[in-house]
Amino acid sequence: MSSASSPEEIININSQEVLISRGQINQRVEELGRQISADYQGRELHLVGVLNGAFIFLADLVRQLSIPCQICFLQASSYKDKKVSSGEVTLMHNLDLSGKDVMVVEDIVDTGLTLKYILEDLQQQKPTSIEICALLSKNIPDKIPVEVKYVGFEIEDRFVVGYGLDYAEKYREVPHIACLD
Repeated sequence: MSSASSPEEIININSQEVLISRGQINQRVEELGRQISADYQGRELHLVGVLNGAFIFLADLVRQLSIPCQICFLQASSYKDKKVSSGEVTLMHNLDLSGKDVMVVEDIVDTGLTLKYILEDLQQQKPTSIEICALLSKNIPDKIPVEVKYVGFEIEDRFVVGYGLDYAEKYREVPHIACLD
């Protein structure tokens, strides 16, 4: 199995280990949609997708909801074409979430740093409620404690791509979760 060492390296994504199949993802997204719809019955949910990685997950998730919702996005970055977080989070958005039920939709929770910054930023707007839904949550030591109410899959500390997750803006289109380590 090859290991990516630079963003310029060509990786044969089809030869990489499939960690979570397309079918497993589809089934879990349906389950999350039912659970979130039940939990927010009678309310309008404002989904905040974290760009760029969560856009595919958010699109599939919203199609599974049976409640009224609005969709908006913010951009968060801490990787900058690397396999590890830089430790600095940059947020860009112009959201108004005051008095709204908010769900942040994230592709992956690893260190928790990005979500910590996002939550601190959005809580300043005084939403009625705020929860997190993440496709993946990595089991890593020293993770910043951030409560993620809805988790698609718990995974080991692996570098993964596909289903919106990237390496240097590549492999988002892969329909499953593949390992690059």
